[in-house]
Amino acid sequence: MPRGRYSLYDPHDHTSLGEEHFHCAPGPSGWRYVSRTTTPSGDPTGSVDLAIDDLGRPIRLELHAAHWQVRGAALDGVTWVRTDPTGTHPSEGNVRAHAFTGTSPAFLVAISRLLRLTPDSPETRVRLVAFTDPVLAPLTVDQSWALVKSEAHATDNGPLTVDEYQVSALDTGERHTVHLAGDVVLSAPGIELEDLESPPNLF
Repeated sequence: MPRGRYSLYDPHDHTSLGEEHFHCAPGPSGWRYVSRTTTPSGDPTGSVDLAIDDLGRPIRLELHAAHWQVRGAALDGVTWVRTDPTGTHPSEGNVRAHAFTGTSPAFLVAISRLLRLTPDSPETRVRLVAFTDPVLAPLTVDQSWALVKSEAHATDNGPLTVDEYQVSALDTGERHTVHLAGDVVLSAPGIELEDLESPPNLF
């Protein structure tokens, strides 16, 4: 069960946004990721609980941030309920999308499992519902993903395969690179792996 810590930062000006302390593991239905987020000074800011099935579809999502809460799952596309800090005005949403996304590294792993790309696969388009900080506002986005290459790197625990993805935002044309090793994000815009207590799980 990988357990570790990511640092989160603004990808444009590199301002620190805090840290995400996580653990993740494969389970009987697929894969689960649980984390808590903190400010740069260590104060708690929220949490992430994401479970996907063997096909990479989100079977349960629960996000907390700034006293807002989102619960969602794959149902007629993706469906969610967003609750305000008072808890008195929940709003439900549904979009014909493939999965969820957001600032957590968990979503990058989940999308890679959903798409199951190979280096020979063409660029693949995916529609996602992003929950934006700090109030978890839903935003539908379209991206294309391509697996550029997979390389094995020698480690003390044996070879570790690192996958390099190119991800494009279809509304702006902006492209960025994501490096994954199993169910751990090594680097991505706004994300750096700072600490890992055990090797990644290989799907």
